[in-house]
Amino acid sequence: MVPAGAGLSAPEVALGSARDPGEYPDACDSAVGKLCYDLVSIPSPSGEEGNAAVRLAAFFEANGRDAWLDEAGNVRAPADDSVLLTSHIDTVPGDVPVEIREVGPDEQVAVGTGSVATGEATGGEPILWGRGAVDATGSLAAMAVAAVETGVSFVGVASEETDSRGARHLVRTREAPEAVVNGEPSGWDAVTLGYRGLLSGTYTATTASAHSSRPEPNAIEHALDWWAGVTARLSAADDADGPVFEQVTAKPVTVEGGTAEDGLAVEATMDVQLRIPPSWTAEELRSLAEAELERGAVDWDEPILPVLASPRTDLARALRVAVRETGGDPRLLRKTGTSDMNIYADAWDCPTVTYGPGDSDLDHAPDERLSLVELDRATSVLAAVCRDRR
Repeated sequence: MVPAGAGLSAPEVALGSARDPGEYPDACDSAVGKLCYDLVSIPSPSGEEGNAAVRLAAFFEANGRDAWLDEAGNVRAPADDSVLLTSHIDTVPGDVPVEIREVGPDEQVAVGTGSVATGEATGGEPILWGRGAVDATGSLAAMAVAAVETGVSFVGVASEETDSRGARHLVRTREAPEAVVNGEPSGWDAVTLGYRGLLSGTYTATTASAHSSRPEPNAIEHALDWWAGVTARLSAADDADGPVFEQVTAKPVTVEGGTAEDGLAVEATMDVQLRIPPSWTAEELRSLAEAELERGAVDWDEPILPVLASPRTDLARALRVAVRETGGDPRLLRKTGTSDMNIYADAWDCPTVTYGPGDSDLDHAPDERLSLVELDRATSVLAAVCRDRR
């Protein structure tokens, strides 16, 4: 049965906001634009998503939908499981002043696919600046409104930007839906079918303290030598001229080292990440990295496996049709990063894709911004897909 309020048309969507309607910028004239503006205005770095989650739950409750926060901080609004729309509530840290302004008649502002042909907003198109506008509050708002309009299930998940705690909790505590659309910026006219996986680890080494004039390597040198060996082996194994999606990308993300507090040892710690293409397994990468160990040890996190979905599923087809009907020429993408789609595809045997408005080149950027025209288009596409699936 479709929950109360699930069949609302776009003009009837209730915001459930404490903000007075007159307090929104004039250019913010749609329900999804207002919801996105509210959510972007609430700081929500990973681990501090609570206020944004409460705002999101209030939106569903205002539209007659049951919604609650689970133990992981996810906002759950279950309904028709023919499609589960899900995106993340959290953002990376960073204060990007929130504003909506229209692009002047003689201006051009790059916003990815905000304008169908050029990738630039021109001539009065309103643009929302703010942390998370692209990654992935725009997707989150579009999915929330589409879920209310069509009566499908929705989950806003916590901590995607760090450890994917919300997505991991979700797959442990609910059955698989019939299909999943994960929300991340693809551009309103594109569908993401693939992501590389992720293997994260922490290397640690300790050596006895000694005068810096001594020739023996200390823990810091051991860490640097280990990582140099890992990257050299990967360079030899991968085709440097091939697509990045098919290669392993290895990056140190934090490095710490120096003399211990007691003065008796030199310590080194290095956090590393290796992106896993479909042609590699996590075990193969672990073995390669550990083969380079001469000193120290690596503590590996649980890996996230790569995913590459078929473009021939009914879900992928429905998205391509909806993009065409909204005026676009659909594109299919494979991304070099990792997302919660990897977790859903590994845990649930159902069609899974990623979709959402915005240019992923603006993810985490100091000038992160999203075209509200693109946001409206993406919401229309999602609603059409959900109606097609039901």
